[in-house]
Amino acid sequence: MTGLSDRIVDRLRGLADRPDLTGTRYRFERLVGRGGLGTVYAVTDDLLGRSVAMKVLPTPEDADRLMAEARVAAALEHPGIVPLYDAGLLSDGRAYFTMKLVHGQHIDAYIDQTPSLSDRLRVFQKLCDAIAFAHGHGVVHRDLKPANVMVGPAGEVLVMDWGIGVAGTPRYRAPEQAQPSGETVGPAADVHALGVILRALLPENAPKALRAVVTRATATEPADRYPDAGSLNTEIRRFLDTGTVSAYRESLADRATRFYLSNQPLFVLFLVYVLVRFALFFWPTR
Repeated sequence: MTGLSDRIVDRLRGLADRPDLTGTRYRFERLVGRGGLGTVYAVTDDLLGRSVAMKVLPTPEDADRLMAEARVAAALEHPGIVPLYDAGLLSDGRAYFTMKLVHGQHIDAYIDQTPSLSDRLRVFQKLCDAIAFAHGHGVVHRDLKPANVMVGPAGEVLVMDWGIGVAGTPRYRAPEQAQPSGETVGPAADVHALGVILRALLPENAPKALRAVVTRATATEPADRYPDAGSLNTEIRRFLDTGTVSAYRESLADRATRFYLSNQPLFVLFLVYVLVRFALFFWPTR
């Protein structure tokens, strides 16, 4: 007897997991993505005549968790947070909610295609702004990572997956999230994840000031980090405006280099002027 190929097994699994939309206003379109905490489908909302995203958790026992996430998302009305449209139960008892169907790419893919450091930092600022809004409303994301951050075709940034990822993803989670008390982590845990994302968007020759920001944002102790995403956002804005940050004390050589780089065209013009004057002074006259 020959076994089924992985592709066939995945297809059969997809058919078995496909939500039964009987009795709802939605029609199945396609699978968008599958993760350990749920599956997202594109469905047609027949009532409003548009495509939306539908998130469904694997079993009916997960209904409370999904509804908790839905309530968190519904309370956060911000341009950088994916809006929630509807929530309910399917005929098989599984919970679902629908939200905006986001078009674009994950932030790490965007970074790979964007050579300009300033453009990267401005997108990062939009991410910080969305998380700062959540922190201002007492909500901590707990699982920030590129897979949960989308950049749209117009440069808009949208944060997804709120309220379930208590433990976080190992590469991005703060040290305190691995402790038994990880469920009570504060905004500094999101700052740690933002710091890891910031590190990934910096080039190898990144300014020392920005490397210092990453070091502070990802410090082991929460008290040594920026207290929240708004503070981190302010630091990035300061760098874009002045080239300096509070996390790094410039040396005299650093200041001189920064002054030269920011005024390089004037230095070039001055050098040309000096060379011309020098040439005219020593040019032999008849």
